Amino acid sequence: MHIAAKIIIAFVALIHIYILWLEMFVWLTKARKVFRTLPQELFVQTKSMAANQGLYNGFLAAGLIWSLLICNAEWAAHVATFFLGCVLVAGLYGAATVQKKIFYVQGVPAILGLLAIFLL
Repeated sequence: MHIAAKIIIAFVALIHIYILWLEMFVWLTKARKVFRTLPQELFVQTKSMAANQGLYNGFLAAGLIWSLLICNAEWAAHVATFFLGCVLVAGLYGAATVQKKIFYVQGVPAILGLLAIFLL
């Protein structure tokens, strides 16, 4: 894979590590400032649900990081494509069901990563 693709993949992985941290570890503190559209009184009630979502974001990050560690370029591109595709689907679904901003945070970087894999 081209270095630009690897940089974008690493960036997408970092986004998902950040989301994992917010949803699993600081949901009742720092996440309140990030997820401002959620009413404050719901944070306590949704703590375990958010942690579960955070875990899934961690799996996405792990897959993307794994793709960066694979020595075979073709196999690395396949693994990265799969996980970037998963991120894109999550971004599209989140935009359709929760908030359009999710597409820009998750979907656009995933698209850029896919374009970098296929065009560079």
